[in-house]
Amino acid sequence: MQTVVIGFLGATLDRGIGAKRWNKWRPTVSLCEQPDLVVDRYEMIYQPGFQALAQTVADDVRQVSPETEVRLHAVPLADPWDLEEVFGALHDFAGGYPFDVERERYLINVTTGTHVGQISLFLLAESRHMPGELVQVHPPHVRSSGQAQVRVIDLDLSRYDRLAARFSGEQAAAETVLKSGIETRNEHFNALISRIETVAVASADPILLTGPTGAGKTQLARRIYDLRRARRQVSGRFVEVNCATLRGDQAMSALFGHVKGAFTGASGVRQGLLRSADGGVLFLDEIAELGSDEQAMLLHAVEEGRFLPMGADREVESNFQLIAGSNADLPSLVRAGRFRSDLLARIDLWTFALPGLSARHEDLEPNLDYELARWTGRTGKRLTISREARAAFVRFGTSAEGLWAANFRDLNAAVTRMATLASGGRIRREEVDEEIERLRSAWREPRTSAQSRLERVLGLARAESLDRFERVQLSDVLEVCERAASLSDAGRTLFAQSRKRRTSVNDADRLRKYLARFDLTWHAVRGGE
Repeated sequence: MQTVVIGFLGATLDRGIGAKRWNKWRPTVSLCEQPDLVVDRYEMIYQPGFQALAQTVADDVRQVSPETEVRLHAVPLADPWDLEEVFGALHDFAGGYPFDVERERYLINVTTGTHVGQISLFLLAESRHMPGELVQVHPPHVRSSGQAQVRVIDLDLSRYDRLAARFSGEQAAAETVLKSGIETRNEHFNALISRIETVAVASADPILLTGPTGAGKTQLARRIYDLRRARRQVSGRFVEVNCATLRGDQAMSALFGHVKGAFTGASGVRQGLLRSADGGVLFLDEIAELGSDEQAMLLHAVEEGRFLPMGADREVESNFQLIAGSNADLPSLVRAGRFRSDLLARIDLWTFALPGLSARHEDLEPNLDYELARWTGRTGKRLTISREARAAFVRFGTSAEGLWAANFRDLNAAVTRMATLASGGRIRREEVDEEIERLRSAWREPRTSAQSRLERVLGLARAESLDRFERVQLSDVLEVCERAASLSDAGRTLFAQSRKRRTSVNDADRLRKYLARFDLTWHAVRGGE
């Protein structure tokens, strides 16, 4: 593999006149005469006004290192201290250069050139537009033999153990912030938080958080704001609103503000939530509840950073990051014409679906500890739970009975009730058993007409003994039978499709045999004993 160096001609450092130039340290020449570094090719970038110096240095390089091929590249720069111009010129150079990383090793010399040129080379190497390592040449020490020193800097930070450990620690700390310090155990949720952390620190684009009510969307939005503020990526406020509470003119005024006299009762000026979030984060929970006009104005504000307050004749500006929350199926609402497709397309760039607590049974216990600590912090009274009580609560909460219909709101309410009843600040088995019965009662599904029908015909015990598959199928059959004029009429309705493919049909007999599987007769189904 050949070694190729890319660097600026040093208009001052590489300069030398006559034979005395060999007594002077010149970084470009010194780099090529290193005994432990063979430079096969040197790509020297210079400004057209230094053509003669570039040629002299090239000749001297060939003299100290005959195996080095020197290629000169004249790059016109009106102002070598203009970052935009210098970086643009080097970017174009890199874009047209035939890099071949399979056969060549590239060293980017940041010893020569203006500071702006050196910074530009660093940025292009870091972004891999120039796929190489940095190299820097130092003049020889006074007491040394006169040999210059060369140091190669690899920008692959993962190869530096201390740096890698530091970045891993920062990432872990960021994820802990997003999880409120809870040591969650669910692999899917932990992977989701890791991805959210990556997006939150790298992008200010809108984020959409979906999931059932109580899954923690509001709390996560706050944590994203805290993370970005800790990294000085936002300077403004965290502003939140539940869009379900906004209606009519109130919605327009609350979001976008109004001027005096904009509508009846508008006796003053209102800034609005979008302007309040300038420089910060705006969290719109239940965004599907916004009206079509509010959706249109929100889309304009997100895309342009400007919007028109009610009654105003000039737009105002606000630079905010939007985080939206919804427990609704937004694509379905788009198809139904109840949500704008263009707004969904704009906020759907980063969508994260938060699972409910019933899908994260591994995380029930750490969240229980979190709620216990929250109670202690909120009330100033230490709260604990006995080992037996903890085991009973976790066992129930992670069983099939643990529906957690309102997710973490259910858990918070359960801990609040148990803590309130706990004697001496310690939750015992008695409080847990009482709470379990309360949750069972709250989560018990209301009896549907289908369940009532099964219980009427089969009795409660037999109805509950059936598999769900059988209950659904038999309930539909019983509903058809209740509406049919006769056994044959019910059979024709139930077997309408399959009877088309049969040459000999007896729908009444097929239905009679099906009912017999449950010890039922037509007479019993129609209300007899």
